[in-house]
Amino acid sequence: MPPGLRLGAPTGGSGPLTSGDQAESHWQALLGDWLGQLSPELPAELRAPAYSLGLLITDDRSIAVLNGEWRQQEGPTDVLAFAAQEAPLPSGVLAELGEAEPLELGDIVISLETATRQAQEHDHDLERELRFLASHGLLHLLGWDHPDAASLERMLARQELLLVKAGVPISKHG
Repeated sequence: MPPGLRLGAPTGGSGPLTSGDQAESHWQALLGDWLGQLSPELPAELRAPAYSLGLLITDDRSIAVLNGEWRQQEGPTDVLAFAAQEAPLPSGVLAELGEAEPLELGDIVISLETATRQAQEHDHDLERELRFLASHGLLHLLGWDHPDAASLERMLARQELLLVKAGVPISKHG
């Protein structure tokens, strides 16, 4: 795990990935590992000795409000990502941060209710679905997007690679 990864504690739900110290430790380790894997691929302005991001696991009602306010989309969605680094950082900012301050990536919000439904629809467990959604949100925080089918396919393939390297079985349904 990259030193200094800071994670806002997940909330909502009652499983090992959704509540308590065990969940926070799990997500810190997993997201830290993913950031380590992705680091060589990142543009220079996103390579940092430490990162900070928030992860909120919530319900459909709460994510629907955020979806409406930020994306002008009605109803719940599975995952939202609010990137803090949408524009390139000015030259030298990372050097000024040093190791004292982590680079803020933004926030990932996941609906536990939607994740539960999707896990059932795709015939895999909730833990896999939550990891899949978190990896998707993380890639968005790091600048990945999917405005077309080809870019979505590349993004989903990168997510699967992150999941496989974390020991998560490949999805039966992609």
